[in-house]
Amino acid sequence: MFQFKQFSVNQANCAMKINTDGVLLGAMAESETPESILDIGTGTGVIALMLAQRFTDAKIDAVEIDELAAATASENFNRSVFSTRLKTYPVGFEAFFASNPEGKYDLIVSNPPFYINSLHPPKEKKQLAKHADADFFRSMLSGVSNHLTANGSCWLVLPLNTAELVKTVAMELRMFINTIIRIRSFENKNPHREMIVLSNRKNSSVEREFIIYHAEGVHSEHYRSALKDFFTIF
Repeated sequence: MFQFKQFSVNQANCAMKINTDGVLLGAMAESETPESILDIGTGTGVIALMLAQRFTDAKIDAVEIDELAAATASENFNRSVFSTRLKTYPVGFEAFFASNPEGKYDLIVSNPPFYINSLHPPKEKKQLAKHADADFFRSMLSGVSNHLTANGSCWLVLPLNTAELVKTVAMELRMFINTIIRIRSFENKNPHREMIVLSNRKNSSVEREFIIYHAEGVHSEHYRSALKDFFTIF
């Protein structure tokens, strides 16, 4: 059980545990007073819960293809004070989009699978949670593009090689890259993740950096500011 300031998250039956990528996405994804949010691949449900805390008027749909993980996320939602605004769908995003063709979202987020054209990891559940390829992202972003509101945006957090693939796929689909946030562990280290923001509208592209640690074992002000409303240690 992982205890946050306003909710707790049971991680049982979830291949992908709470991680830095997910909590940063939950803390940093922006939208102007969103009414509808979609979390693709919700896992434990932590990102959806963080967004429910931040956006108090938003209704949030959470899609998770792993039925056991979806059940755990649903339990986490039901136990929270945000339960009336959160709903879990134990299906893949393709089936969800197909059954919800007219649904539109102001904000779509995902901390998606990230092994691209690589050897499958040994454990089946982790394989399902982390393995993907260009076809996966082409299918996902096609659905995302069709289900964003006019001013809606999609926030993804990705390893660098996957981010490059996703940018290429997004351009093929005529989506626009509005923001790139390069995430570094330390100021003097190379980025290891990118958070990218996609939409169907052309804006001037913004690039910035996010540093996790000021020194060994000491979180940066960037990180502390982003997570202070969630982590009990801050």
